[in-house]
Amino acid sequence: MSIMKRRAAFIGLVAFATAVSAQSVDVSLISLIATPREFDGKQVRVIGFARLEFEGNAIYLHREDYLQGITKNGLWLDVERLPKKSAASANNQYVIVEGVFSMTDKGHLGLWSGSIQKVTRMDPWSAPK
Repeated sequence: MSIMKRRAAFIGLVAFATAVSAQSVDVSLISLIATPREFDGKQVRVIGFARLEFEGNAIYLHREDYLQGITKNGLWLDVERLPKKSAASANNQYVIVEGVFSMTDKGHLGLWSGSIQKVTRMDPWSAPK
């Protein structure tokens, strides 16, 4: 195999590995809260109840957790990269969210159990029928 073919194969392998590592991991909020070290810094995809408000952007296990102020059953959301229209359409409902999980950033006043940063997706969720 020529040196040019080896280089091309190596570059292709690196590109493939990078693409695979950037894929989101489907995970439950429960797993993120219970075993944060396992997912810290990873691209994740979760489903939960979203509430977007001043100093309170978060995703919760259940709507009831938001209503009762149980912030430890939720994660702070960094939605700055989302279009305002997209975020507004997902507020106050169950959503599917993709972003990078952080076990150390716990949101405003450190009230949540971690955060999902660099959110790239937040879409309303409805259970398959």
